[in-house]
Amino acid sequence: MAIPVKKAVIPAAGLGTRFLPATKAIPKEMIPIVDVPVIQHIVEEAVSAGIEDIVIITARHKEAIENHFDYNFELEATLERKNQLALSEISKSVGRLCNIISVRQKNPLGLGHAVLCAAPAIGDEPFAVLLGDDLIDAEVPCTRQLIDVFNQEQASVVGVMEVMQSEVSKYGIVGGKRLTQLLTEVHELVEKPSPDVAPSRFAIPGRYVLTPKIFDYLRQTQPGKGGEIQLTDALQTLAQKDRLLAYQFEGKRYDTGDRLGFIDATLAYALKRPELVDGVVSLMKKHLERS
Repeated sequence: MAIPVKKAVIPAAGLGTRFLPATKAIPKEMIPIVDVPVIQHIVEEAVSAGIEDIVIITARHKEAIENHFDYNFELEATLERKNQLALSEISKSVGRLCNIISVRQKNPLGLGHAVLCAAPAIGDEPFAVLLGDDLIDAEVPCTRQLIDVFNQEQASVVGVMEVMQSEVSKYGIVGGKRLTQLLTEVHELVEKPSPDVAPSRFAIPGRYVLTPKIFDYLRQTQPGKGGEIQLTDALQTLAQKDRLLAYQFEGKRYDTGDRLGFIDATLAYALKRPELVDGVVSLMKKHLERS
């Protein structure tokens, strides 16, 4: 009987240098989209997809992430004494989202190494990987879409989106044989290729469902670009020795690791809030008139 996908890994050990000075003292994952930290959006996607245990890969000075997903008895008790029960419930609901396992990546050796750090907590089970810079707004959670493909095919699968040719050098790019309109049998993966050698325009924006075999390939992977252990390199080995699929997911992706992408996500998520939409539209009109 196949083991269900109930665990996920969220790498969150990066320095967040693209968002300095904000990230000098605050983990980039804790910067909010409106009033919800980016990493909470990622965790909520995983939980909505049926994930029960989430392994967050952290680093020194990132205790704020662990604290956020814990209960804050002093805050919640104070709110309840003031009869602000709705606010107290908001705080408590974050603490009970799911089971959070925190694992520290002691050296910044790349995404592949960060995923490998989760091996003891994952064991011999299939698992999802969600990168913290990427928000994907979808009617069916992106991770759920990938889990459904995994359950049907019993093979590792990466989520992909089609990008412009000029954008391929920003992503890991897959190439292979199209099986259906949305599904590809992966034969090749290239990390941030130049446009003239990219095998396709299908990019991996940060969603994966993998078998535990990936840990063996990560242990064998030599440092690549930047002296880091690249997850893409291990996935290339997995594609050659086992089976790897790429699924063109449905949904809108926002790159919150980019300043304009972050602003885009903030506006998009604010416009989805009934209590904010009119005010946000008014503000946007006012600023456009000034410009």
